[in-house]
Amino acid sequence: MIRQSFAWWSFTAGREVDAATLLREAAAAGAQGVEMLPEALWPVAKDVGLSIVTLTGHTLERGFNDSSLHAALTDEVRHNIDTAAAGGCEAVIVFSGNRIGDGADEPAIAACIEGLAPVVAHAEAAGVRLLMELLNSKVDHPGHQCDRTAFGAAVVRGVGSPALRLLYDGYHMQLMEGDLSRTIQANIDLIGHIHTAGAPGRRDLDDRQEINWPAIAGLLRHLGYQQWVGHEFVPRGEPIPALRTAISQFELKGAA
Repeated sequence: MIRQSFAWWSFTAGREVDAATLLREAAAAGAQGVEMLPEALWPVAKDVGLSIVTLTGHTLERGFNDSSLHAALTDEVRHNIDTAAAGGCEAVIVFSGNRIGDGADEPAIAACIEGLAPVVAHAEAAGVRLLMELLNSKVDHPGHQCDRTAFGAAVVRGVGSPALRLLYDGYHMQLMEGDLSRTIQANIDLIGHIHTAGAPGRRDLDDRQEINWPAIAGLLRHLGYQQWVGHEFVPRGEPIPALRTAISQFELKGAA
């Protein structure tokens, strides 16, 4: 069974919600975890049986591709690793940052490896994983450097620790490179988390978007994927029915 979570920010964007009610209804709809939830709400989520899956380690524009930021980022991310470990959160998300200088990838990859290695060691000792997220630079995050699977994969391989894995976001990578199924299969050993959303538009996983999410779900089961799939889209309508529909696309159909 694929474990499924949802992103707090996207399911509450532009809405006035009662946090306890939304968390309880999300759990009843089949979610097993919640992501990027404000720390004050962690006990509420746990009370309804939701795992605390991810928190954000630092601002995404300023990242590990800039060696001049390594000291500050190390302090910030280590603090968030300790917060995660103390609160039972499984993973901390990190970023390359926006391109600097001439924007070349090779020195940026080297800088990310150099900066992340000691932070990854701290995470491993704390029992927390780091996830380097792939983001699109075409629409949502202009200038972001880790905007291709190859960049993130090179960083993860360079660090060489199971405590650092890719956060493969299907929405972002559909916009940047497409070919999701083949890319996932080629990099499954490096992927520690997957995010969903409809592309284009970052809306529901429905017939108004172009990614075949049930096929992705089938591929993940075939590959023996055992990590989280987190739904990070902004629902058009009510959030719980949209979440329930998304969850159903990753459930094994026809099981006895």
